[in-house]
Amino acid sequence: MTQSLDAAALAQFVDHTLLKPEATRADVEALVAEGASLGVYSVCVSPSFLPLDAQGLKVATVCGFPSGKHHSDVKAAEAARSVADGADEVDMVIDVGAAKEGRFADVQADIAAVRAATPAPVVLKVIIESAALTDHEIVEVCRAAEAAGADFVKTSTGFHPAGGASVHAVEIMNATVGGRLGIKASGGIRTTADALAMIEAGATRLGLSGTAAVLGGFVADGGY
Repeated sequence: MTQSLDAAALAQFVDHTLLKPEATRADVEALVAEGASLGVYSVCVSPSFLPLDAQGLKVATVCGFPSGKHHSDVKAAEAARSVADGADEVDMVIDVGAAKEGRFADVQADIAAVRAATPAPVVLKVIIESAALTDHEIVEVCRAAEAAGADFVKTSTGFHPAGGASVHAVEIMNATVGGRLGIKASGGIRTTADALAMIEAGATRLGLSGTAAVLGGFVADGGY
């Protein structure tokens, strides 16, 4: 599959992302301008920057970010506010501790609360913080996300000390829900090779903050 991708095709996998706490409105405006020039799918910003003139790009935001340690009704309210402010997609963080304790029904209920507050056509992505989970826990939280009606599962916030996306985690996620849910790889993807490896493993979306560098890995004739 990745053999046929060029920079323009890869750009359509990308949520061009800026979630740093110190980000300013000028930074976000620059992000949108760069994303539009690169031809990305969407921009992903913190909810306080909404509403946002995204120059025709989809608008994604985060919910319960980055810890996931928020009450479900608070996550739902945050997500609903973001949608009212124009978000097309919401990336919510699960309670990773609940997953570590094996409370997968609680993880499902948490996701379901946000899903109820963000009905279709809003796209709901569920950040599972895969680097902090065992393989079994990854499988179970992906199943919980699917049962709760999510549209995507996503590897990482990019803020957890355990790390970001890995090919191994994406492969597990793909084996569990691939073909039914989208799979977003995010966190630490900095090169063209990294991005293509994630897509080869099953990722259908990429969260990138260094998008220009990743797309710049393609040579001038469009090959890699």
